[in-house]
Amino acid sequence: MKRLVLVLVAVFMFAVTNANAKVIKMNLNAIYGPSSIHTMGAVKFAKLVKQYTNGSVVITVYPGGSLGFKGSELLRVVRNGQVPMSDILMGAVAGSEHVFGISSLPRLVDSYKDARSLYEESKPLYKKAALKWNQKFLYAAPWPPSGLVTKKPVKSSKDLKGLKIRTYDKNGANFLRILGANAISMPWGDVYSALRTNMLQGVLTSAESTKNGKFWEVLKYFTDIHYAYPLNMVTINLDYWKALSKKQQSAMLKAASEVEKSQWKYSEDITKKDLKILTDHKMVVEQPTEELTKEMNKAAKDIIKAFLKKSSSDEKKIIEKYFNK
Repeated sequence: MKRLVLVLVAVFMFAVTNANAKVIKMNLNAIYGPSSIHTMGAVKFAKLVKQYTNGSVVITVYPGGSLGFKGSELLRVVRNGQVPMSDILMGAVAGSEHVFGISSLPRLVDSYKDARSLYEESKPLYKKAALKWNQKFLYAAPWPPSGLVTKKPVKSSKDLKGLKIRTYDKNGANFLRILGANAISMPWGDVYSALRTNMLQGVLTSAESTKNGKFWEVLKYFTDIHYAYPLNMVTINLDYWKALSKKQQSAMLKAASEVEKSQWKYSEDITKKDLKILTDHKMVVEQPTEELTKEMNKAAKDIIKAFLKKSSSDEKKIIEKYFNK
């Protein structure tokens, strides 16, 4: 009996010692697989946070939506503390917070330089919107520019008529519908099998995602339309954020700043490499025809005008600057 009491006391003291160490552990929900640019960024962020906080904040990244949270619900999920942190595709939550749709407006910018400028000007609005949802905005980075990946060549909107094409947000859905396609919303994990069974005939996505999805096994053409440079952001629930010390918060912001910078560079660097990988796997990488370009520009203008009607004055000032270039 005496020995049992001593063992229980030892266990208790171990627990108290661990509690006094004040190691804060948090999960970070990542919606894409381990090889995705944004999941790799989240893993790097977690490593830097652990390093800069001397191990007092430990973040575990769960890739592929393995925590069960994804898509349009993520603002609510982080707000409610169901998961402390998440990687979020901004366009996917634009239905909940309008401003997050800016980065996925079609053909608003056509280079990384302009995409970065648009982001820096929009960042104060993103931070403010995150606060409304009980979150601290940490960083954001772009996907490589979205292209049109299809089974058959697309020379004009006529070639898109009736095709079922998966897109990632409302802007993309409207864009495809104007061009005559049937826009389909579908979890990323279901896309490959839908393409294989012909439930889908195409995807609006980046060369990076085309590579990661091995879409050359089910699709043939990548039309490099530079549709948009959509952003993924990482946010943290405000209650978790406030539980951190000032020193820990500063360390996390330092890590976020470094990851944001490296992710922007990495996104730009891999674009050319990804396109080469696609051609190496016998995909045909094409630039849009003059006819398709005109049709896309018209569709984009209609969508941006509709978006502006619902925009705040601050949003309008930013968007119109690029829209009227």
